[in-house]
Order: sequence, then structure tokens, then C-alpha cells
Amino acid sequence: MTAGLGALFVLCWSSGFIGAKLGAEDASVPTILMWRFLPLALVLLPFLLARRSGPQQLGARGITRQVAVGALSQSGYLLTVYWAIALGVSTGTTALIDGIQPLVVAALVGPLLGTAVVGRQWLGLVLGLAGVASVTWADATNVSSGTPWWAYAVPFGGMLCLVAATFLERRATTSTAPLHALTIHCLTSAAIFTAMAVLAGEAIPPAATSFWVAMTWLVVLSTFGGYGLYWVLLRRAGVATVNSLMFLVPPVTTVWGATMFGEPLTAMTIGGLALALVATLLVVAPRRESSRRDGQRKRRNRPGNGAGRRRAH
Repeated sequence: MTAGLGALFVLCWSSGFIGAKLGAEDASVPTILMWRFLPLALVLLPFLLARRSGPQQLGARGITRQVAVGALSQSGYLLTVYWAIALGVSTGTTALIDGIQPLVVAALVGPLLGTAVVGRQWLGLVLGLAGVASVTWADATNVSSGTPWWAYAVPFGGMLCLVAATFLERRATTSTAPLHALTIHCLTSAAIFTAMAVLAGEAIPPAATSFWVAMTWLVVLSTFGGYGLYWVLLRRAGVATVNSLMFLVPPVTTVWGATMFGEPLTAMTIGGLALALVATLLVVAPRRESSRRDGQRKRRNRPGNGAGRRRAH
């Protein structure tokens, strides 16, 4: 059951990159993002207001923090993703660049939060960046690609937005209910993207049926499917499993983009994805080992857990 949900989660999360390219065929980035989040925010708002304890429990400081987290992790991140794809960066390359965010968090944000970083994690970061460089080079040098060179720097901006949001969220002294956080993030994105679309004179959606198919795709598959399954799996399987599934998103998106849009899938692309996967294993493995040792240490120090009992186990 969990394995099936995990596979569905990877597909739904990957669908966000595919949906961005589908929408870009009919409308500008501000228009797509406005009509993705405005209806979604209106649907979610009553769930927040129905619980009187929601806004009051968070307080002004908590709401402000969640608005900032949403502006970075959702608005800033998605704006760069959609902009990069609209400029011609392949969906797989965009997914991979954004996918190294956990590596950067482990290596750079960890020390800021007082977490030790071992040599294998630094090596993983270097290999991960090498993998990204390989895939990006294969994409940029593709004969049919007319994408400007600077467009490949855009997804890095989104990745840095995620890093900043992670740092801000982990510095919080209180936790926020997932539904409350998601609602505030979507309201923030709806306000930002609506303002952008109105100022650009691009608020009116196109009449093309394909545009609304893309919006339905993004709301149902990417938001409710991707984010919904994220929280379900987080409760059923834990953080480590969900993070491991996230690293499957770039290769799945690459194959999906090659199939639907004819995006390049070369030996260099496959090699870069494999290198990024190895980098991920290097970064994640030390944490798991450390957690296991911590768990064993706690069990040994538990009152009444004598030597005879340890031998019996």
C-alpha cells in the first residue's frame, strides 16, 4: 500500500514540472500562476477560518513567519520554475537543479543551525553539483535548443528560495498545523501572483481549452496529489522515506519530458542523473547511521535496560 502511494506521489510531484510546460503553451507565467492559486486559495480559506483556534493560535508573529516561508518556498520557487521552463529549460533539468536543495541544506544550512556536517556530505554536494552541471550542459548544447544561456541560472534562484525557506522554518520555535501552513502559503501566492498578473495586464485567462486542462492538471495532480500525498506519506513512512522519494522526481520528470515534449535524453543526461543520485546517498546515509546510533544509545541508557536484557534481544 505504502509503496503504491510512494510511486503515485513521485508521479504527482513530477507532474508540476510537466504542467508548467503545458500551461506555458497558452499563457504567460503570471497568468498561469494566478489562475493556479487564486481558486485554490478560495477553496482552502474556509478550512482555516472554520477553526477559530487557527489564526489566533498562530498569532501575528506566526502568521508573518508563514507568509515569509510561503513567499519563498512556494511563490519564489514556482516563479523561477515556471519562468525557466517558459524560457526553454527542459523540465528534467529544472527538476534536477531544484532537487539538489536538500544537499545544499545539509551542507550549508546545517552549520547555521548547529548541525555537524561530515566529509561525505561535502563530497555529496560536490558530486551533486557535478551531476547538475552535466545535465545542464547536455540540455544547453542540444542542437534544437534556442534557450539563452542565462536561463539555466533561473532554477538556481528557486533552489536558493527553498534553502532560505528551510532555514526560516527550522528557526521557528513553534510548529504550525500542515493545513494552516498550506492555506497561508496559497493565500500568499495567490496575492503575489494576482498582483503580478494585474500589473502586467495579463490577468484575463485565455479561452483555450488546453489552458484549463493545464490548470486542472496543476491543481488536482500537483497540488492536491503532490502535497496531499506528501503529508500522508510523512505520517505513514516518515521523513527519511519521503526525502528519498523526492530524489526520484528528476529522473521521472526527465523521462516524462522526453516522452511528451521530445526533450533531450542523452548519455550525458543519464550519467548526470546517476551522479546526482550517488551524491544523494552520500548525504543521506550519514544521517541515517547517526540516527540509528542515537536510538541505540537511548535504549542502552533507558532505566531498567540491563546487560542481561540486551543479550536476550
